Amino acid sequence: MFPLYDTIPSSSKPWITIGLIGANVLVFLYQVLLPEAAMEQFLHRFAFFPAAFFEAPLLSWERWQPVLTSMFLHGGFAHILGNMWYLWLFGDNVEDALGHGRFLLFYLLCGIAAAIAHAVTNPGSMIPTVGASGAISGVMGAYLLFFPHSRIITIVPLFITLLSLEVPAFLFLGFWVVLQLYNGMLLSAENMGGVAWWAHVGGFFAGMLLGPLFRRRRTWRAYV
Repeated sequence: MFPLYDTIPSSSKPWITIGLIGANVLVFLYQVLLPEAAMEQFLHRFAFFPAAFFEAPLLSWERWQPVLTSMFLHGGFAHILGNMWYLWLFGDNVEDALGHGRFLLFYLLCGIAAAIAHAVTNPGSMIPTVGASGAISGVMGAYLLFFPHSRIITIVPLFITLLSLEVPAFLFLGFWVVLQLYNGMLLSAENMGGVAWWAHVGGFFAGMLLGPLFRRRRTWRAYV
């Protein structure tokens, strides 16, 4: 299933969502223009390594800097396009619900929670981890709480045709997180298939937990 758009209009311009997408794209363009040797050094400095995370002092910049910087790195065009599409699709409404400043802090905290979840489930890994998907998973978790009855217009491949369906957000996002849990439990740390499944799970549930705490207090319209 591939989501195209949702049925919830945003009442404000999602400046932080736009800024995050712009920052991710600019960093990615910088990445792909680096020579191979420079790229390896760049990833070694700014990607997230679970084993190194636990080796560094608890309150040191050395420990937490990669957690933050890795959220703005990506492993390829498909990786960044998928992540940025999901951020655009779900981010505007969650930013509307939280407010701009709160949304930025919420996003970063979800990304931190996702990295910690990945590190705890892969404590000895020295495989570099990159991507915004943990933070975006948090946005999706908050969206599920705030707009469960929104409709997600989704493309589903059916044999040789593409079928367009309106899927309730609680079904789309519920299926998504169950799939992350299934893959996380099914695949061992040695055979993760290149995807940090537990980072997605950790970010998603962090978003569900933090979303209500960051939500602005105001009267909300009901959408069905």
